[in-house]
Amino acid sequence: MRQFLLFGSVILVGVLFISRLFYLQIYSSSGHNLFEDNAIRKVYDYPKRGFVYDRNGVLLVSNQPSYDVMVIPREVEPLDTLEFCSLLKIDKEQFIKTFNKARHYSPRLPSVFVSHLSKEDYAVLQEKMRKFEGFYIQKRSLRHYQRSIGANVLGDIGEVNQRTIEKQPYYKMGDLIGKQGIEASYEKTLRGVKGIKFIQKDRFNRNIGPYKDGAFDTIPEQGKDVHITIDAKLQEYGELLMQNKRGGVIAIEPSSGEILAMVAAPTYDPNILVGRERSKNFTKLFNDTIAKPLFNRSLQGVYEPGSPFKLMNALVGLQEGVLTPTDKVTCYAGYRYGNRFMKCHCYIGRRNDMISGIQESCNAYFATAYRKILDKNNNASEGIDRWSNHAKSFGLGNFLNNDLYVGQKGRIPNREYYKHVYPRTFYSTYTISNAIGQGEVATTPIQLANMVAAIGNRGYYYTPHIIKSIEGEGIPKQFTERKYTTIDKEHFEPVIEGMHQVYKRGTAQWLRIKDIDICGKTGTVENFAIIDSVKTQLTDHSIFVAFAPKENPKIAIAVFVENGYWGSRFAGKVASLMIEKHIKGYTTRKDMEDWLLRHTLENEYAKPYSGEPFKINGETAFQLVDDIEYKRLKKHLKQIESQN
Repeated sequence: MRQFLLFGSVILVGVLFISRLFYLQIYSSSGHNLFEDNAIRKVYDYPKRGFVYDRNGVLLVSNQPSYDVMVIPREVEPLDTLEFCSLLKIDKEQFIKTFNKARHYSPRLPSVFVSHLSKEDYAVLQEKMRKFEGFYIQKRSLRHYQRSIGANVLGDIGEVNQRTIEKQPYYKMGDLIGKQGIEASYEKTLRGVKGIKFIQKDRFNRNIGPYKDGAFDTIPEQGKDVHITIDAKLQEYGELLMQNKRGGVIAIEPSSGEILAMVAAPTYDPNILVGRERSKNFTKLFNDTIAKPLFNRSLQGVYEPGSPFKLMNALVGLQEGVLTPTDKVTCYAGYRYGNRFMKCHCYIGRRNDMISGIQESCNAYFATAYRKILDKNNNASEGIDRWSNHAKSFGLGNFLNNDLYVGQKGRIPNREYYKHVYPRTFYSTYTISNAIGQGEVATTPIQLANMVAAIGNRGYYYTPHIIKSIEGEGIPKQFTERKYTTIDKEHFEPVIEGMHQVYKRGTAQWLRIKDIDICGKTGTVENFAIIDSVKTQLTDHSIFVAFAPKENPKIAIAVFVENGYWGSRFAGKVASLMIEKHIKGYTTRKDMEDWLLRHTLENEYAKPYSGEPFKINGETAFQLVDDIEYKRLKKHLKQIESQN
């Protein structure tokens, strides 16, 4: 028995030794252990990010070479700090701070010490790097924005933070990642896959060549090029028209859901967030809490939609069978309910049907329609749920499930929303402001543009998206499938005709474009703010939605201009000009174009403003830009026109 026990022990020990040797010789050479081996230096080879083109193949974003000074803290030997700081153009305090940060991250892993050296600085430093043990230069690519447009569309790249590294082990300290826009939405597509080289070191910490002749090295995979749906010319034109104003513009191709332009004003040159000045410039933009240039108003701005929402109430009324296109409502320059009055611009005694009600933006007509919808079965609580569900089928009140990096849900209230305010009895008059797109209704410009696209399509839409094609790949299926609304196709025609009459003889008749049948709707939205604990009325917002042509529309657009007075004053002009620019490739309404370039709303934003619009000699006054600014804008316009 003892003989067998001894024999078994010898066999067991032998198996353990063999297993350990097998582990050391085979698995100790695996990629995981190579990263933990202090005798092997890891050098990453960063791929070039994919290029970004517009829908017509115009190059928007490319790459430019950049050089980072890397440090491995435990390998740093005594050095002439002052000379090194002079070469890097930093002070000693920054040297110490950065070195301590790198050592805290990891004493044995490389960290970025100074990023984004210029070619000239790199050339000078490279000759002297042998004097600074523990430091080395790593080449990578930075973005180069070919035009100073589309900052909110394209986004930018910046250094990863510790939280990202913990969630995504692919990234290491000093790696770059898309922070906003396309760069963030399609980060994995654009970034590619970085390669790595393992360098064997001797006992003196000197490089002696590739580890195992490079058997475990990998080569980088270059990022894929992408084409986005934006039309660079239309985008640049829209940004020019929105100079000296604040707001958002979204233009969509109804037949595909492709976003043609996405303007957020004010904007900035995306190139200022590239290179060593990125941090300083980003901080400056971030700290501008007044103009908010980093705030994408076209996607994130949540506003009451105003009169364009009357189109939705008309459609819901038709679908619920409480209205016909020929039903008429008498207007007395507004709608009275209880001791309140919603005024409008109709003359006293005017009788409006659906088409003329849209044409004249009659509050009495749509307040009546809204009450009929909610009171259909003598139960306003059930009625508002039906109303809400119809509106949500157009993509309102929720995220659109698109590929844009930021967004807001907006708000379409229902019975659940109101039950805390009206826990017992609920009447349609309690929420009558919803009839004219105010009250508790809130939307974003992209939601309104999508709503109008669905109207132009007679009942369906495609999810708005920014990607047109990816090198070697198709686009996600979610962007190629129709989304149907709850409104039957036959109910759209009277609403569309009403929008058409807005341009023919209604509130936008002065904005007509020759040879284009545009269907639109103006909106003027009351604007309040809390100033010194007092609810103060500011200058109204200007809003406009439209699609064109009337049949088989090529563009649907929503424009929102903060403090823009009324719908046709600013927003309507921007929309009409952008429609003409897209369909014709040029513009003929030079009067509207010149008016927008000459007039600024900066005076409205400079300080809180209460009451009626500012007047001089009884006339509404609009501040003009100075001659220098006007000449700059005109020069920019000529440059855009010369590109056609």
